[in-house]
Amino acid sequence: MHHIAVIPGDGTGPEVIAEARKVLAAASASLGFSYDLTEFDVGGDRYLRTGETLPDAALEELRGFDAILLGAIGHPDVAPGILEKGILLKARFELDQYINLRPVKLYPNVDTPLKDKGPNEIDFVVVRENTEGMYTGMGGVQYAGTEHEVSTQIHCTTYRGAARAVRYAFQLARRRNQRRQLHLVAKTNVLTNVGGTWWRAFNEIGGAEFPDVTREYAHVDAAAMWFVKNPEWFDVIVTENLFGDIITDIGAIISGGLGISAGGNINPDGVSMFEPIGGSAPKYQGQGVINPLAAINALHMLLEHLGEPEASARVEGAMTAALESGRIESMSAGRMGMSTAEVGDLVASLV
Repeated sequence: MHHIAVIPGDGTGPEVIAEARKVLAAASASLGFSYDLTEFDVGGDRYLRTGETLPDAALEELRGFDAILLGAIGHPDVAPGILEKGILLKARFELDQYINLRPVKLYPNVDTPLKDKGPNEIDFVVVRENTEGMYTGMGGVQYAGTEHEVSTQIHCTTYRGAARAVRYAFQLARRRNQRRQLHLVAKTNVLTNVGGTWWRAFNEIGGAEFPDVTREYAHVDAAAMWFVKNPEWFDVIVTENLFGDIITDIGAIISGGLGISAGGNINPDGVSMFEPIGGSAPKYQGQGVINPLAAINALHMLLEHLGEPEASARVEGAMTAALESGRIESMSAGRMGMSTAEVGDLVASLV
């Protein structure tokens, strides 16, 4: 029995989660695994109603689940940063979800803006360190509101944090395919302190524990360029938090956009959280036009994480078959040629 927490969240989050749940039910009926779902009221509406973001009691309860499926966080009536820090970052930090796992995979019949590139060229994964870097909030502001205002945001990197992300990435590169290649993406020529720590962890761990995995390096600005020019050069990438945040958005757009892109916030020894990465898209809320494939893709990742590889493969296969059918005309909201529920029904029928 898999115990799964569900946070539908804001905007179109509940709509896409409903379709992921539909596909999960189909996979369970087809393959015979069992699960239960517990829904949590967390998001902008709760904050506006109670002033709470992610209460400590809810956080403690989440620790007891096998995985979390998140719809979206973001509300137009809540100031930027409140929900992001109070829910998303709090969950990542407090649950020690130190890996942000972002597959970059172009599926059949999905458009990419890259000329002469297809599914064979766009298939890699980014391992982003998820609990350090600029996102720790270290720093502050002095003389705010004056011409002498001084603001600092400190990049916090520990060897332990870099090392565990690097080790996870090496393990992934070893089991993912026969290519066994890992890129470190950093900025060692300018950010010499932070870059030096990552470089040391990358080479020490790679040399001692993973001699069978080829080590490559790219400055982050060069990697951004090569994602567009030569995405086939990459298989597994490891990088720090801020760089990972930026380059995974490049990865999302070259693999079809936010309508299909998903990610996982991973604690290999605790509870992990899986989500579509497109945000809450409040302007499409309630219209039945949002693309649920990213949430279904997140479900595919969640099932793999729970040790249900056959179910995970069936869900991804059903999503691929739905795309190959040509019935889904676009990944963009309002242009799919089908409603949100119809896309979910189609994928569920193919599991």
